[in-house]
Amino acid sequence: MKRKITASLVGMSLLLSTTGCGTSNEGNLEIAEGVEFGDKDYEKIVAPNNELGFKLFKEIEADDDGNLFISPTSLLMALAMVYNGADGTTKEEIAKVLQVEGTDPNDVNKANASLVTIMNKDSKAIQLQVANSIWINEEFHFQEEFAQRTKDYFNAKIEEIDIKSSDPAKQINDWVEKATKGKIDKMVDGPLDDNLIVMLLNAIYFKGDWQYPFDKKNTENHDFQMTDGTEKEVPFMKLEKKLPYMVNNEFQAVQLPYGDGEMSMTIVLPNEQKSFEEFQTTLSAEKWDELRSNFGSMRGTLLLPKFKIEYETELNDALEALGMESAFTDRADFSKMVEGDDSLFISKVKQKTYIDVNEKGTEAAAVTGVQIEETSAPPDDPFVMDVNRPFFFVITDNETGVVLFMGFVVNPEI
Repeated sequence: MKRKITASLVGMSLLLSTTGCGTSNEGNLEIAEGVEFGDKDYEKIVAPNNELGFKLFKEIEADDDGNLFISPTSLLMALAMVYNGADGTTKEEIAKVLQVEGTDPNDVNKANASLVTIMNKDSKAIQLQVANSIWINEEFHFQEEFAQRTKDYFNAKIEEIDIKSSDPAKQINDWVEKATKGKIDKMVDGPLDDNLIVMLLNAIYFKGDWQYPFDKKNTENHDFQMTDGTEKEVPFMKLEKKLPYMVNNEFQAVQLPYGDGEMSMTIVLPNEQKSFEEFQTTLSAEKWDELRSNFGSMRGTLLLPKFKIEYETELNDALEALGMESAFTDRADFSKMVEGDDSLFISKVKQKTYIDVNEKGTEAAAVTGVQIEETSAPPDDPFVMDVNRPFFFVITDNETGVVLFMGFVVNPEI
């Protein structure tokens, strides 16, 4: 039986903050010098990223309150790094989920490098940063190509850690807290599992204010209709402004820009005749593209409830449903990741998210974790030994190998 080892690959994404933006570039992901990628390479993964989000939305369940909140970008970036360590059928299935079938991992890396280069912003109104780190058990080593690609295209800080000491958990949590400006301060509990091999962290930090803030003086309590027919009193913000808006026989939609309009939040309100469940089944990347193309500028009044959501979901079943099947079995092939070990499989993909929307802006966080373990050697078929006929036996001294007794039993008597 092989001993069990674990690698956790974690992606943290979409931290949106309501406070004023600083100007520090600390934590920005800067692609290594000499690494080639095109300015427009990011276009290769924009549509796949969006498609992944809409497909996931149909596969996962809402929480006990009926809320659902995910980050496809966090998942895509985490899987893109995992893709570099996959091969065979597993590589093909991850490519299918990422919608990059037939694409070399290095081309996916270039697309990600292009994307994060564009995403990195630092202005008075919007700050958007990306950071990566990899923590590896000092008893193991990455395959050279995997390590080089994560350094080159993800600017991943690689740190060797002594799993048996008390420091690694604190080191990792300190990095997480720093990379997310204190919004997420703990990712792991100490001491770490002795079987841990790798923990990979991806952090995307966004800090922005509404272009048109809501005036707190206009915030008033109103009733919010729940899906079970009851009503709940919550604070509603009010904004009277000319905004991108559209309406059809299914829903109303409005865009709220951040900063100078570089980023925005789109709010879609299904008509009263359509339940949220019905509306959810109609969502798709194609419908999203159609919606975005039909906005027109219109003056109006927006009443938006302040809200907070904390959401958590495991994505194993959803990703399997999308075609990533072998990665979760002993047929998984991650032979390009860790030296000397080609029997890894994904045991869990988990995402936790948080969002807070108020008068000044939005604060949100997402953490995606991909846990990878080593498969155990398959046991032999259980044997059956029914000693119901004459038998021979020997008693030996194992240290010397001498036979002390031997016999042949034909008629056992008592």
